[in-house]
Amino acid sequence: METLKQEAINVISKMPDSADIDDIMYRLYVIDKVRKGREAVQQGDTISTEELQKEIESW
Repeated sequence: METLKQEAINVISKMPDSADIDDIMYRLYVIDKVRKGREAVQQGDTISTEELQKEIESW
């Protein structure tokens, strides 16, 4: 697995030259969320579909 730094460099280098700071920040944000989600799954830190539905319905 790539280091976070290397992954960020790769993603940014593939973006068009016209990308602005908001585009870059959004891509880095998405990378961060995906990495954290994968780590949570690996650690078993998940909830069932039923639990999620109950949470959504309680809003």
